[in-house]
Amino acid sequence: MKQVVQNYKSGELAVLDVPVPGCKPGGVLVRTAYSLISTGTELMKVSEAGMSMLGKARSRPDQVAKVMQSVATNGVPATYRKVMGKLDSYTPLGYSLCGVVEQVGAGIDDVKVGDLVACAGNEHALHAELNWVPKNLYTPVPDGLTPRHAAFGTVGSIAMQGVRQGEPQLGEVALVIGLGLIGQLVVQLLVASGIRVVGVDPDPVRCELAERLGAAACGDPASAAVEAAVAELTGGHGVDQVYLAAGGGSNQPVELAARLCRDRGRVVDIGKCRLDLPWNAYYEKELDVRFSRSYGPGRYDPEYELEGRDYPIGYVRWTERRNLACFLDLLARGSVDVEPLVSHIADFDDAVETYQRLKDGDLKAVAVLFRYPEHAGEAEEAGAPAVAVPAVKRPSGGVSTPARAAKTPVRLAFVGAGNYATSMLLPHLAQRDGVTLSTVVTTTALSAANAQRKFGFAEATTDLDAVLGDKSIDAVFVVTRHSSHAELTRKALLAGKTVFVEKPLALTEDELAGVLAAVEESGNDRLQVGFNRRFAPLLQEARKRFGARTGPASLRYLVNAGRLQHGSWYLQQGTEGSRFAGEGGHFIDTASWLLEADPVSVYAVATSGNEDLQVVLRYPDGSTATISYVTTGAAGFPKETLDLVADGKVLRLDDFVRATVYDGRRKRWVSSRLPKARDKGQSAELAAFIKAVRTGGPMPVPLESLVATTSATLAVQAGLVGGAPVTLARAR
Repeated sequence: MKQVVQNYKSGELAVLDVPVPGCKPGGVLVRTAYSLISTGTELMKVSEAGMSMLGKARSRPDQVAKVMQSVATNGVPATYRKVMGKLDSYTPLGYSLCGVVEQVGAGIDDVKVGDLVACAGNEHALHAELNWVPKNLYTPVPDGLTPRHAAFGTVGSIAMQGVRQGEPQLGEVALVIGLGLIGQLVVQLLVASGIRVVGVDPDPVRCELAERLGAAACGDPASAAVEAAVAELTGGHGVDQVYLAAGGGSNQPVELAARLCRDRGRVVDIGKCRLDLPWNAYYEKELDVRFSRSYGPGRYDPEYELEGRDYPIGYVRWTERRNLACFLDLLARGSVDVEPLVSHIADFDDAVETYQRLKDGDLKAVAVLFRYPEHAGEAEEAGAPAVAVPAVKRPSGGVSTPARAAKTPVRLAFVGAGNYATSMLLPHLAQRDGVTLSTVVTTTALSAANAQRKFGFAEATTDLDAVLGDKSIDAVFVVTRHSSHAELTRKALLAGKTVFVEKPLALTEDELAGVLAAVEESGNDRLQVGFNRRFAPLLQEARKRFGARTGPASLRYLVNAGRLQHGSWYLQQGTEGSRFAGEGGHFIDTASWLLEADPVSVYAVATSGNEDLQVVLRYPDGSTATISYVTTGAAGFPKETLDLVADGKVLRLDDFVRATVYDGRRKRWVSSRLPKARDKGQSAELAAFIKAVRTGGPMPVPLESLVATTSATLAVQAGLVGGAPVTLARAR
């Protein structure tokens, strides 16, 4: 299928061929009839992409701060790969469309194939021939409403949410500053609510349009006519509410709002404009400044948008979806008219030319629609009781590894192509001799296309079954969200593939048991979990210099994990497990590797709110490892520090940048590296994995160790609940 994309690094716009998105449970696959260009938001994004790197940095100082923090935590090379990977990727455009349901996912019963729906979301209602849309981001189109009008549903919801934030009451007077697409819709919604409206815009054509659509008066912001109209309509008191629907870097809108608003009036920011509030003006009138967040309640809440969990109507009357349905109802009843706003309808194939004309100013428009082919072909299929560490059952006679022809390349498939895969794994594999990147599988079409373009995959698809059934593929990498790891690993093992799965292997004991059942059923134990730190060259050399132990050891591992950004999917504990369940295996595996054994018990305690964890592991020879996993530490402190003490010796690791071995009263060995050389072992881990696949030799880490580490990680949660040590009944 085709999709409009932009490369944020180069500014290039393209209509790209990408795989058809899969129809996942909880949503529908929609074939687009019309999609709407947001001439404000989208053109701002297009313009930013055309800036120099310095210009991009100046426009997004928040992102620059994140980059600097990443340099301190991960080093220059890893940060550079991550940033360039994000910039040099195709990003989608669009967020408002109307189309026909082509496929219905499991759990959906409110629409059927062939129904017309309006869709929202900058990840789901894209300028693309087909989109997968979750339940709370689509709504059926009322009978009689044309598809091109229904395509305005999302921007209509944005305008409606802004009006709701202003709490207009019958007979009031409102000022709308900025008469672009959102401003024109705000004008109509206010008029439909019984509000008299004054509009402000420097473009006389837009002012005339707003007056035709119901505004009492409109004019240039510098015009005396605007102030005169406000004075006449309000008896000199000023407007009851102001809606800021303008963009740009001028502070004129907020200054005008203060001048024309009445005492204790309301100012609602809908657009993205400068907001240097003049303190005296806003203080003296005690103005109520409010923000309107996109389409309404539910926006940016993954449980609402992705998981379909609605808010009870008795507590939240107007959600994203209910706003969308309400706006369509107003359109169907003629209370709002979007036809006068349609400046241009372009064929979807002409999308690049249309954006360029808008950017250059050749096409002056309030609203532009893309029209899609009516018949584009059929859619593609798209103190607790002891916890037993599960025993690994292997078929008698061992596992048969398929014979490989000499010197033939190892063919790899990737399931998932997110930030970690594209910054930490694929760069090490793309140029490796003897490796062929065969197929990349993702649930979103564009991420697969990006990975194919950047790393040279032969194919990109959303069809996992086709990949698992491809006998030419030797190994499958599972690099998806945590909740899917165990099931995807199980399927790949049953398909006879060698599997590399990023941590964690499983989030529950049942999931772990399912993976081991697949090993037993298939006779395939060719599995590696992405515990990369044991492969880090600096740590390997430090362990070698430390030498053999004769007595038990004490190990302390401080992980200064830091706080996650709001909205991170790591915070979705209901589906993705706790944060420690997701990444704690890294640190348990490292401790067990250094101590050359698997733990026999786990004791875990947490601070109030479970923000910081202390995990104590006990080993068969009496050794102990304490992992302090904290999120409340200083951002400038190293992320990982480790001390191993035994037999009068100390091994000290400072964030994979410096390692020291002390013996008696002197430093026996010191290795120091620049932060840019931080190496946490991904390259060496991948080399060992590829070697095992090519030769059919043992996997880099024994399966028993992977299972023991996973069981110990899962036991941490059991220990927190039970408040007592958890015995791991089986250990090697």
